[in-house]
Amino acid sequence: MADLTVRHGMYFEDFAIGDSVTTTARTVTEADIVSFSALSGDWNQIHCDAEFAKQGMFGERIAHGLLGLSIASGLAVRTGFIEGTVIAFMGLDWKFRAPIKIGDTIHARAQVAEVKAVPRLGGGIVTFNVEVLNQRDEVTQKGTWSMLVKMKREE
Repeated sequence: MADLTVRHGMYFEDFAIGDSVTTTARTVTEADIVSFSALSGDWNQIHCDAEFAKQGMFGERIAHGLLGLSIASGLAVRTGFIEGTVIAFMGLDWKFRAPIKIGDTIHARAQVAEVKAVPRLGGGIVTFNVEVLNQRDEVTQKGTWSMLVKMKREE
């Protein structure tokens, strides 16, 4: 098993089941939530209305689930292991397990679960088991991401 954080621009052939990466962390801010609301058009009160959210099950505003997923994706890209070699994001199976609150600092952990060559597409599909964790190492989101990654050579 390899630590993917020390690799840059990995090709399909470089991945092995069990390889893993842990991203850097990032604090989720109120500005992130407002910006995501504006970008997505999702102004749900649980995210944007402090008085409404106080009465809800979390007792305060929380980040959009898709904002947490988006941040995790960005943190993964920042590690560099798929820089310039990922062809396409192919899909995901995702679960939202706990809220991400304003002020939470999140990071992602990903481990290669499956590799499948698809030479006709110029690469192979690498499937990762991914967890998004907060500053207390609590899993807030988890699931699988599948990416089409370039091959070094055609088979």
